[in-house]
Amino acid sequence: MLASSLLATYCTELHDDQAHKVDKYLQCFQLSDETLMDVSIRFRREMDKGLCRDTNPTAAVKMLPTFVRSTPDGTEQGEFLSLDLGGATFRVLLVKVMGNDEQKVEMENQIYAIPEHIMRGSGSEVGSIHYTQLICTVHNKAVGACHLPVLYMYEFTITQIDKIVLLSWTKGFRLSGVEGKDVVSLLRESIKKRGDFDIDIVAVINDTVGAMMTCGYDDHNCEIGLIVGTGTNACYMEQMRNLELLDGDEGRMCVNTEWGAFGDDGALEDLRTDIDREIDAGSLNPGKQLFEKMISGMYMGELVRLILVRMAKEQLLFQGKTTAELLTTGSFSTNYIYAIENDKLEGLASTEKVLRDLGLDLSLEDCIVTQRVCQIVSTRAAHLCAATLAAVLRQIRDNKAAEKLRTTIGVDGSVYKNHPEFSRRLHKMVRRLVPDCDVRFLQSQYGSGKGAAMVTAVAYRLATQHAERQRILNTLRLSRAQLLDVKERVRKEMVRGLSKQTHEQASVKMLPTYVRSTPDGTEHGDFLALDLGGSSFRVLLVQVRSGKRHKVDMHQKIYSIPQEIMQGTGEELFNHIVHCISDFLEYMGMKGASLPLGFTFSFPCHQNRLDQGILLKWTKGFKATGCEGEDVVMLLKDAVRRKQDFDLNFVAMVNDTVGTMISCGYEDPKCEVGLIVGTGTNVCYMEDMKNIELVEGDDGHMCVNMEWGAFGDSGELDDFCTQFDHMVDASSNYPGKQRYEKMISGMYLGEIVRNVLIDFTAKGLLFRGKLSERLKTRGIFETKFLSQIERDHLAMRQVRSILQHLGLTSSTCDDSVLVKEVCTVVARRAAQLCGAGLAAVVEKIRENRNLNHLSVTVGVDGAVIVVQETLQDLAPQCQVTFHKSEDGSGKGAALITAVTESSRWPKK
Repeated sequence: MLASSLLATYCTELHDDQAHKVDKYLQCFQLSDETLMDVSIRFRREMDKGLCRDTNPTAAVKMLPTFVRSTPDGTEQGEFLSLDLGGATFRVLLVKVMGNDEQKVEMENQIYAIPEHIMRGSGSEVGSIHYTQLICTVHNKAVGACHLPVLYMYEFTITQIDKIVLLSWTKGFRLSGVEGKDVVSLLRESIKKRGDFDIDIVAVINDTVGAMMTCGYDDHNCEIGLIVGTGTNACYMEQMRNLELLDGDEGRMCVNTEWGAFGDDGALEDLRTDIDREIDAGSLNPGKQLFEKMISGMYMGELVRLILVRMAKEQLLFQGKTTAELLTTGSFSTNYIYAIENDKLEGLASTEKVLRDLGLDLSLEDCIVTQRVCQIVSTRAAHLCAATLAAVLRQIRDNKAAEKLRTTIGVDGSVYKNHPEFSRRLHKMVRRLVPDCDVRFLQSQYGSGKGAAMVTAVAYRLATQHAERQRILNTLRLSRAQLLDVKERVRKEMVRGLSKQTHEQASVKMLPTYVRSTPDGTEHGDFLALDLGGSSFRVLLVQVRSGKRHKVDMHQKIYSIPQEIMQGTGEELFNHIVHCISDFLEYMGMKGASLPLGFTFSFPCHQNRLDQGILLKWTKGFKATGCEGEDVVMLLKDAVRRKQDFDLNFVAMVNDTVGTMISCGYEDPKCEVGLIVGTGTNVCYMEDMKNIELVEGDDGHMCVNMEWGAFGDSGELDDFCTQFDHMVDASSNYPGKQRYEKMISGMYLGEIVRNVLIDFTAKGLLFRGKLSERLKTRGIFETKFLSQIERDHLAMRQVRSILQHLGLTSSTCDDSVLVKEVCTVVARRAAQLCGAGLAAVVEKIRENRNLNHLSVTVGVDGAVIVVQETLQDLAPQCQVTFHKSEDGSGKGAALITAVTESSRWPKK
């Protein structure tokens, strides 16, 4: 026997010499790194075509949505029945999934062969055999399967989660009457004809998705599935925004690439060899699945056989002789390659046996050449697979905008599992092609049956969790009837606040501002403006120019107010303000100048005249002592006297809402309402003097500062407040106060979202039930995060980066989608509540003037899209235009000062 002599006479030099000859002969099979990178780029282009709605119909790589939206998180549980069809066998599995602490899967299964006459028969026959095997297994195991969800593993093509429309058969199947049909319906029809059994098929996936889901249960980083067996394919989790075939742009969905068809449109023609063309011509589907025919186990052995035949005919092997066995299609099994490449010496012994079984008279050199041919063919397969896999990895990395991607690939298939070198060659080439990706390959231990069960387990988990999340979020959603109720309650409190008799008890104080008119364009001069309304303080020089092209020029400087000063003494606060004014005057080169001053003070004040303001209460986190009940203008004047650096000519004090209205009124004379939606929220509007009982006189109008943030302080919002509102209120500086503001304004919305996220996490509905320490910190979820996340076109990777900033480094794309939904719900409720209140205001103005239709402008500082929608719905008789304040309330304070000053001048 040759095998015995091989062990003694095997020579490295001989092997290398023969290998060199084969390498030269099969040079076209050996692809450089540059060529493989080019293949990867080509495949990436094909992926883009498949994802695009316009080019998908003509794309070879179809990029089919699988409707699998999430991978396992370890909490899945339940019992499921799996059916697995993908080759010459059919499996029925009973799968028990135990989640949380146990996190394990128990499986029982039976495997049945599918005879060739069934594989190539009619659709009704294959449906019947599916059903027969199912009955047999269920009865043998005494399982009440009619009470179990059934998963259908179908290793071909899927159009939705509970439906398969078969595009084309592969892997030797040629059943008539099935292509273009819903295979699940065919199976159901077969079951119905029997009439003695019933099942419910709830999910359909292919083997690639099964591999990803199987491995995803053990490794939550798994987001790619790869099959290299009888056939080859890959799937991965794609961003919905890239899936143009479907509506929706949030979250992810698993895409079945169907990459076996890569090259069917000629994209690989320059790399296909004559042997590849011969393989294709003799296949059941010529011109189709060309990439698969270069890679998969169904064709690998045949590739080697055809090469050996050609080399023999060219007198390069077997002394130029062939045998009937060698010339028989399919006689060289891919399993032979596994044995031949096992080891140099053992492989040569296996080579001898394989070739002798084919009736060949051979030499040591023939065995070495055959072994080298197998190595070249399988290496090309591994490298081509690596090239396309590299394209998928780059797509995921780009989706996440990650400098270095860390991910796991779930792998299954006979070639990957049984070939002694395939996996090593694949891994090595992937690392060379995408060095910026840290890739773990995880072999699927239980095949796609477990994956099928996991798909439904995940679907069941998501459905249960979704229902619970929506139940909670529904407490934050308001109906139209509720919003109309809020509108009427606001209106009622407005009337109470305007009345001398009920003013003290009213939650909405409706404070007179003594601003009696809006700008008319004749204002002129230089004015100093101060703007205090939050943790920063602005000093502005405002230059107003009248004439045909009246305009306003502004210079400003912003100063921060430290927390210890905000909550220190009043003297410290106003000393700090005066220090800032002094610094600004010096900065502008105006030390010693005396200018009229407007002071925007954005806190609830009672005014008896325009240059006075008695602070009723602090809001927005301020707690400076010795200020409430005092005239803040006098407090500022006292601080100026203490400084003795400059003097100020006080003319007007307004809050930011009035400043916004006046600022916008300078550009739009119809502006009679001011709205602030920022750190806090408030509204002012021009009220008829006859309705303002706190001020004498019935003629004309006066701007009323509603201080509507306090609406609800008397219980008006109790039936609208959720557990999250109560949490935010209880931990605030002023529990029980500013209830409306706490449901609307930026100071509190982030905190509402944070409490919702904590509740979801505690219930296991988010972040896999694991809460970061940072998220436990009050105030850590800033409203700016909410605004960024809630933005319509913000990519999920940006949401995820915000979550990572909050210490939620293990958050998933699914988590990002849910966080965005929470932010949207909270922000929408705030806008709707604001819109309901504003509807009460404009309706009040319309009725004051006995108008059937009111046209009015609202000067606004903040976002108002949903406010507009709500307002239009709740006040249909009012045409409201929103004018965004570009320069803020400081400009408004100066303009009020200008209006007041100009009233002292004689008109020309």
